[in-house]
Amino acid sequence: MPKNIFSRGRSRTLTRHHKIAMAGVATLGAAAIGFSAVPSGASTKTTTEAAQPAAVAFSTEQIKDVKASVTDQMAGATVKAQQIAAKKKAEAEAAAKKKAAAEAAKKKAEAARKAKEAASRDAKRAQVKKAAAKSYPNNLDGWIRESLDILKKHDIPASYDGIHRNIMRESSGNPKAINNWDINAINGVPSKGLLQVIPPTFKAYHVPGTSWDIYNPVANITAACNYAADKYGSMDNVFGAY
Repeated sequence: MPKNIFSRGRSRTLTRHHKIAMAGVATLGAAAIGFSAVPSGASTKTTTEAAQPAAVAFSTEQIKDVKASVTDQMAGATVKAQQIAAKKKAEAEAAAKKKAAAEAAKKKAEAARKAKEAASRDAKRAQVKKAAAKSYPNNLDGWIRESLDILKKHDIPASYDGIHRNIMRESSGNPKAINNWDINAINGVPSKGLLQVIPPTFKAYHVPGTSWDIYNPVANITAACNYAADKYGSMDNVFGAY
């Protein structure tokens, strides 16, 4: 029994010593930590109050809003640039189409003009060829018919019968006939040729495309018919000296 009593007392004594020792160690440890946390150039004043860490408060909401705003601005700028580029492209395409249409119209008009000119040349060649191909006998009938074709081109009225009738009265069909006895001869300008035309009248009423020789039968007939059409309406209306 006595052993047990001593044993319990020793145990309580050791426990108290242990507590005191542990408290002393804890105090020394806290002091050591306090000294070690002070910088070398700082004051060595100690305080029993432990430094409390400053509270840091932050939020990611504002950063998110800024980022979204910048992103939206960049997107808006990109869209605007794309719209401007699209507008310029559309305008360029429209201008190109307009230019192409104008060039096409110009080419079409030029082609039409050339075709028209070619057709006109062909028609003229055909007319010349036809006229060249047509021949007339070298006699009174041929001279009258050739003169009638020339008169027709110049819209000068006359008929075969009217021309023939007046030729027979004036020269009997002799292209070299000359009157040396009438008033014209007395005045120095005798009448000459098939229809007895004086030189001034022949020159004044000469028809282009015919000879300038007053004795040429076709030129003489044509000039005389031109004169008669101007003075009497037509050679058909002449029945005597004119």
